[in-house]
Amino acid sequence: MDLKTLLFSFLLACAASSVRAATPVYTYQVVRTFPHDVGAFTEGLFYEDGVLWESTGLPGHSFVRKEMLDTGQVLQQHDLPSRDFGEGIVRWGGLLYQLTWQEHFGYVYDARSLAVRAQFHYPGEGWALTKDARHIYMSDGTPDLRVLDPRTMGEERRIHVTDEGRPVSNLNELEWVKGEIYADIWQTNLIARIDPASGHVVGWIDLAGLLPRADITPGRTDVLNGIAYDAAYDRLFVTGKNWPKLFQITLKPRP
Repeated sequence: MDLKTLLFSFLLACAASSVRAATPVYTYQVVRTFPHDVGAFTEGLFYEDGVLWESTGLPGHSFVRKEMLDTGQVLQQHDLPSRDFGEGIVRWGGLLYQLTWQEHFGYVYDARSLAVRAQFHYPGEGWALTKDARHIYMSDGTPDLRVLDPRTMGEERRIHVTDEGRPVSNLNELEWVKGEIYADIWQTNLIARIDPASGHVVGWIDLAGLLPRADITPGRTDVLNGIAYDAAYDRLFVTGKNWPKLFQITLKPRP
């Protein structure tokens, strides 16, 4: 190979490496708005059996409850001990699991009555939970999602989450949506769409401007957090900590 051909091949390789496609970004359209308890510091959210399930944080203000989506009416509620900082929740069969933030243990409830049945333990912090048909997934604020055995809540492995090769930190509230894990990124308006097989972020959802300025109370309204998916009717819901509204949205590519 002569020098000219070698140089051309080198430049071609450099060009090819520089045109790596960026991760797609999606924006949103609001379909419908629902009431949300402005006093709820939302940490966990999911929708099952026609009911919205929610957990909240902050010592003295942490609870887990079931509520009506359309009206926000509380159907059942269990308050955590005042020392606990509640985090994410997931239902598995007849049980409901809830994390705590830095206490290194979670609660196991009877999903029907919300009565405490047991506790389970884990190292590090607890942030959020979601599930597929076989596993429970847990975030802890790092770029790693823990894959748990639902029978024991023991850790089986971890999924390292990256975007174009870079670790993605602050993975917060989680939701399983059509074979992907959606994750709120704490302190941002972004949701990452994660391929659970590879850990790669396959898309970003930018929810900037979702909560109208008129609904933002300085010093009270906190960050985006809370994703719920109604698989039966393909409805996606999002809210935030101390937000007065919950939104049903559809996604659309950002121009």
